[in-house]
Amino acid sequence: MCAPCRHPLATVLIAAVLLGSPVAAAAALAAAAALAAGKGPAGADGRERLSAAALRPSGRTAEGERRREYRAGCRTEIEGSQATVYCHNPYPVVDRVRLHVECEQWWDLDADTRPVEIGPAQTAELTARCWKTIGRAWVTHDVVR
Repeated sequence: MCAPCRHPLATVLIAAVLLGSPVAAAAALAAAAALAAGKGPAGADGRERLSAAALRPSGRTAEGERRREYRAGCRTEIEGSQATVYCHNPYPVVDRVRLHVECEQWWDLDADTRPVEIGPAQTAELTARCWKTIGRAWVTHDVVR
């Protein structure tokens, strides 16, 4: 085992980065900065104590923390009366996306596309339109676990 990896704080920091938990990585970095400044939390035996956020696996959340969502990245383009969204899913889970279009005129019918499942490393294009002008367009996600 490498010398820096023997330090428990370094192990937590490496695990947090590898697991992709920004909360755990931030907590470990803050603890490392406090230790470097000489004011780190220490127990009776002189060893540092890690916060609960640093020890929590990345999939779990405490009250008030935002859960990491594996949502596809989407780009929306509105041209005239047509809205197109391009979504790419870089994650290892399936994301079910829908395009919703709200038309500007009161008599124009709003449009919702059928759900499209985007698998890992896949891209999808969804299109919807209004008769006249588009008021707004947005995408909803439903991650399939």
